[in-house]
Amino acid sequence: RTMATIPTPTLFPNVPLHRDKPTASLPPKLAADLVGIARLAADSPCAETKRGTEYFLLPVRSILNSCDSKRVPFPWTINPYRGCEFGCRYCYARYTHEFMELDGSDFERKIYVKANAGPIVSRDLAEKHVPSEHIAIGSATDPYQPAEREFGVTRAVLERIAERQGLSVSITTKSDQVVRDIDLLKRISARSSLTINVTIVTLRTRLARMLEPRAPRPDLRFAAVRKLREAGLAAGVFMMPVLPGLTDSDPHFERMAYAAKDADAQWFAASALFLMPSAAKEFLPFIEEKFPRLAKRYSEFYSHAAYPPDVYRREVSERLAKVRAKYGLGSRPQAPFRPESDTQLSFSLGDTQPPLSTSWRNSIS
Repeated sequence: RTMATIPTPTLFPNVPLHRDKPTASLPPKLAADLVGIARLAADSPCAETKRGTEYFLLPVRSILNSCDSKRVPFPWTINPYRGCEFGCRYCYARYTHEFMELDGSDFERKIYVKANAGPIVSRDLAEKHVPSEHIAIGSATDPYQPAEREFGVTRAVLERIAERQGLSVSITTKSDQVVRDIDLLKRISARSSLTINVTIVTLRTRLARMLEPRAPRPDLRFAAVRKLREAGLAAGVFMMPVLPGLTDSDPHFERMAYAAKDADAQWFAASALFLMPSAAKEFLPFIEEKFPRLAKRYSEFYSHAAYPPDVYRREVSERLAKVRAKYGLGSRPQAPFRPESDTQLSFSLGDTQPPLSTSWRNSIS
């Protein structure tokens, strides 16, 4: 494994997680009964256990995954890890663990580290036709989650990307650990198109800790945006997701946009909560327990669809457009995405957001 050498002691606080509660997992199966990624996961050796999380070394054939759906704005994805220790209550990507015959509640307990990532991504970049086509790093799991400090898979991938030129790359993260790689990111930016999206849903530290138990504090993330911009890198803020009744008020938008502008963010993008069934199993009971006054609203919004009603999304989009205009912020990253697609998966609340295709769901994992 590759060890990250720069310590970041303040990034990931030791806080109790909802994963500490007893949860029902899928019935165990013999490895011989499993196929594909589920078989690989079952056979993966446990590399380490920390903070109540198990890390497994997962052999993979490819790091660069094709995304052949025109409903999303990028044709390629890279997720250095499967699963994410941040434990965000609302995370839509929990369903990806189900491909491995694991329950969605295991998403933050069992982290699969993609083995031999550097050489594999070099081969992928050489063999697959990617010049000028966008590569999204961190579309499903955070590339700078705590595992990165131990295994350094993201840096190994970026080192190989830095060897090439003419690529179009974005990184999306909730961690200020991204600043560790500023030297490497500058090398990539000098030869390719690079944008960095730092996801921050709220400035309220207590609410952020409830929603994202192990993610770095919001102020650390805004500070990371500033450092990235000071280094001459293209960086902005993703306020994703917008949570009905929790982070969708005008004062909240105002404070977030002001903080983004103060950090010199180039864009301030937002997207309404997208709640897959596997995520709903975790998130809706959390709302019922912590915010019971909102339980009925969430049930009405998400009992029959993964997206809230169109009228809600349009109304929020209009209010966000006003606050962006006030602070001179862009609505999305200034990077080349797939030109034939007008649909944004998560870059603008004003766009139509159709259900994800099966091909894209498989590719992001």
